Amino acid sequence: MKVLITGAAGFLGSHILDRALELGHEPHVIVRKSSNTKYIDSLAPRVTKHISDLAHADGVAKACEGIDLIIHSAGRVTDHGLYEDFYKDNVVATENLLQGARTHGVKQFVFVSSPSIFAADEDHVLVDETIPYPKRYANYYAETKSISEQAVLAANTPTLYTCSLRPRGIWGERDYNGFFPKLLTALYRGKLKDFAAGKKVHASVCHAKNIADACFQAAAHPDRTAGQAYFIADAENVYVWDLVDKVGSRLGLPKVGPPVNKAILNAAVSLIETIWALPFLRKNYSPPISRYSLGMLTNHTTYSIAKAQKDFGYAPKYSMSKNLDDLIVWIEKEGGLKKYLGIKD
Repeated sequence: MKVLITGAAGFLGSHILDRALELGHEPHVIVRKSSNTKYIDSLAPRVTKHISDLAHADGVAKACEGIDLIIHSAGRVTDHGLYEDFYKDNVVATENLLQGARTHGVKQFVFVSSPSIFAADEDHVLVDETIPYPKRYANYYAETKSISEQAVLAANTPTLYTCSLRPRGIWGERDYNGFFPKLLTALYRGKLKDFAAGKKVHASVCHAKNIADACFQAAAHPDRTAGQAYFIADAENVYVWDLVDKVGSRLGLPKVGPPVNKAILNAAVSLIETIWALPFLRKNYSPPISRYSLGMLTNHTTYSIAKAQKDFGYAPKYSMSKNLDDLIVWIEKEGGLKKYLGIKD
């Protein structure tokens, strides 16, 4: 099967590409001219590469020719940028891929969405797919991912099967820019405090290999998954701060610092978000912390995977302990922690 993968030059997309090759598919990737394609190029000639920005409809349409399945994992996931940036990279890109799929008779479309759509300053415990879309969103990322997901599900027809997967807290090897390496950097510098003030924060996370596997499992059962959305996570939920300390200990890092007073923390976040409302800062720089990122560290966020298990047999086969071992080994192969995190001191 010919599979077009977006985001293959990045973290998750590279794992989806790996899985496509393991399953014997013929992968195609679409990347920007400016993308770092070192990993993709290392897999040549087994991968066909198309050069185009996903916001350019003609280039996207051309890449869709002869494709059987599209797995769309690319998107703007940063914590800064203007609304139009997020809309272009998330919504317009998705619409162009859907149109390319319709034009060239692509049979299936799997969209990698996010539970961040539902992010709120409250606990979410074993949330399932009956949760409604919110009336207000936590940030531009959540809003534009929601618009994109709804477009994908609405595009489902008897000739184009579509579905959406919502992996929570993706982690694993080759993650250079995500939330996990940012936490490790803060821990390395001794700046990571216990923002949860001792609360045992329970969360779902999802290893990149598990969501990559789920993409192909969902595609294998279009009769059940067409027009549906699914939460995807590892088999084991984690205690966030215990996990950070465990990984830090394995890497020789200091422990998480003492609890931070909640009132002081909330006041600081409010001040930062007021300052970051300035367009220049919002467009070009990441805030030190946001209410969205704080919520990831202080609120319970667990999701039920029962629907995915029932509809397409999702069974996360990569365990937390084995994946942690693999991550530590990979970091060492990368040249050690400082090189992996890009720390110069």
